[in-house]
Amino acid sequence: MEACILEEDEDLLVLNKPGWLVCHPSKNGPWSSLVGAVRELRGLERIHLVSRLDRETSGLVVLARNHRTASRLQTAFAKRHTRKRYRALLAGRLEEERSTESNLENDPESPVVVQQRVCFGGRGKAALTRFRPLESWGPHTLVEVEPVTGRKHQIRVHAAWLEHPILGDKIYGGDPTLYLEFVERGWTERLEQELRYPRQALHAHSLEVWGDDFRNQWTAPCPFEAEGFKALCQAAERDGA
Repeated sequence: MEACILEEDEDLLVLNKPGWLVCHPSKNGPWSSLVGAVRELRGLERIHLVSRLDRETSGLVVLARNHRTASRLQTAFAKRHTRKRYRALLAGRLEEERSTESNLENDPESPVVVQQRVCFGGRGKAALTRFRPLESWGPHTLVEVEPVTGRKHQIRVHAAWLEHPILGDKIYGGDPTLYLEFVERGWTERLEQELRYPRQALHAHSLEVWGDDFRNQWTAPCPFEAEGFKALCQAAERDGA
């Protein structure tokens, strides 16, 4: 956990959360969640989770040590005085910047209860996502993603809508039964062949938050920009994936 801490003072803790770690406290003990681990590490009775990520998503998470700081930051989030940027590895080669604007709603036709889908005609909640290609690695594209809104699974749904799903996405990668298989049986040979990477390749790379009397900006190094991921993608291209 010490290695995950990017910045710390009397008001804040900013961390680079690993993939596979839940943010909220769980029933599996204090070290099974980000909040629980920070409490144990720093001997805190309480800490405020200002920003959060899905279990599989890595990257920036901000925690406040006191109510005053939490309130100030949460107000900035509520007013959308924030700018979030992610890194993601997408299937296929995205040749130019794309923006996707649509409504999102629960998908009643999916076997996965939490799955969302793009919808039009006044239903759902408005969502806007911008994708900017940075570099092509084999059959994948490293992109910067800016979710202008903050809807459930927004980046993943819009990436799939562009026909460039996120590498390792068990729900939106093409066959949602992969997610059900993972829940029941864990990482199987079929998941390995279909997804190639055991979690969704999505990373919260930078966050800017501001108010009347403050402006904060943080950046978390992206694991997908390591040489190992380039080699993984190049191997996929050689294998015809």
